[in-house]
Amino acid sequence: MYYGFDMGGTKTELGVFDANLQCVWQKRVPTPREDYPQLLQILQNLTLEADAHCGVKGSVGIGIPGLPNADNGTVFTANVPAAMGQSLQGDLSRLIEREVRIDNDANCFALSEAWDAEFRRYPTVLGLILGTGVGGGLIVNGNIVSGRNHITGEFGHFRLPIDALDILGADIPRVPCGCGHTGCIENYISGRGFEWMYQHFNHESLPAIQIIANYNTGEPNAVAHVERFMDVLAICLGNLLTILDPHLVVIGGGLSNFEKIYQELPKRLPQYLLRVAQLPRIEKARYGDAGGVRGAAFLHLSER
Repeated sequence: MYYGFDMGGTKTELGVFDANLQCVWQKRVPTPREDYPQLLQILQNLTLEADAHCGVKGSVGIGIPGLPNADNGTVFTANVPAAMGQSLQGDLSRLIEREVRIDNDANCFALSEAWDAEFRRYPTVLGLILGTGVGGGLIVNGNIVSGRNHITGEFGHFRLPIDALDILGADIPRVPCGCGHTGCIENYISGRGFEWMYQHFNHESLPAIQIIANYNTGEPNAVAHVERFMDVLAICLGNLLTILDPHLVVIGGGLSNFEKIYQELPKRLPQYLLRVAQLPRIEKARYGDAGGVRGAAFLHLSER
């Protein structure tokens, strides 16, 4: 059995998956944000409860809203202060007497999608999250590519490409980013960036859902905005495709529900790729909020 924890800033969820990768049991509890011993106790209790329910000792994976440090075994978890700088992997492993694997929740999202029954036939899967920010993960032959510093999927911190400046204007504000730099693409192509870009050009603040509704009725400002946004999204994604050359792109996050994306990207991307490049398949994520739990559980899987 495969146990996957999705440890968030407000709740921690455990999902238990069988050999067919089907969820057979799950439970959700509040995350103790400030108390590390209590956090460990909750993770231990849920693991032992799952063991009792399943009659076996399952493998344990944890998706965290942050990054593991490969050098010293600690974790960076700004949204869960209790775990910040702690050796969560080693401490929990000792408590439950088995190996624990930990990875970034965006990597877990990508891993969950790559292990979908239909998607498993693709050797290289790029998971892209267009939510409050932009992130994701790269999966090769069913395994996460983490990189030296576990930042392989931090796609949102590419800077705006020159082609995007041709669309937006060279004087477009270089929006400050939480990473400490300016001009990161997540401030322009995320859900938050979608709203910011509309406000910048139209001097009116609207939520994404209203902008999309206006677009669907043909309102001129919304139509012009979506055209501009789709071009910038295609330019940014085109750079990623040239670097990574995946067989499949799976898009998650709030903006993934905007179906126009899947109609427009295949039409707009080719002009930003090498002439010999064939477009990858582009799909909407299939598992939504369940992706974090699924991907964490699948940290113990190995492809072929």
